[in-house]
Amino acid sequence: MSAPAADRPLRRDAEQNRQRLLDAAAEVFAEHGLEASVDEIARTAGVGMGTLYRRFPTKELLVTEAFADEMRACHTIVDEGLADPDPWHGFCLVIEKICDQHSRNHGFTTAFMSAYPHAIDFAADRSYALDALAELARRAQAAGRLRPDFVLDDLILMFSAHQGVRATSPATQLAASRRFATLAIQAFQAVALPV
Repeated sequence: MSAPAADRPLRRDAEQNRQRLLDAAAEVFAEHGLEASVDEIARTAGVGMGTLYRRFPTKELLVTEAFADEMRACHTIVDEGLADPDPWHGFCLVIEKICDQHSRNHGFTTAFMSAYPHAIDFAADRSYALDALAELARRAQAAGRLRPDFVLDDLILMFSAHQGVRATSPATQLAASRRFATLAIQAFQAVALPV
């Protein structure tokens, strides 16, 4: 009796098509966001729609797999922030690096913030990142460096607003993103009140 199709390794050409689809999806989503059509992804990958749907029966699955590397990078950034002995420095580092990451990939920002909530693996990753950010914020508040009235929704609002940062070139986009992150960090910083 043969192994079920899902358990068998893909033929070499099928694996190449799958990888081309993932590369094309990452490229198209990064440039056009999640509104990009699967037709455009198949065209960019140089495969037919049948091949796309055989490998990725839903757009949710394609999004989840296309952004797996970005989500791992996001986890690494958050873990690096949590590991910093200075929680304020760690908090700032997370904002700066995630803004840099999001400025390079508009599709990932949308996916991370709200899209495809039923993609279970991605929702769990997003939940992990947000829980870790909440812990980091709590530590920064306890150290007196983060505004006492800060709530996690402030950070989510900031990342949502960051999606509006657009520029005509990648270098200008990155510079604008970094300026935005600097202003956000200044807004989040605890300010000593005059005595």
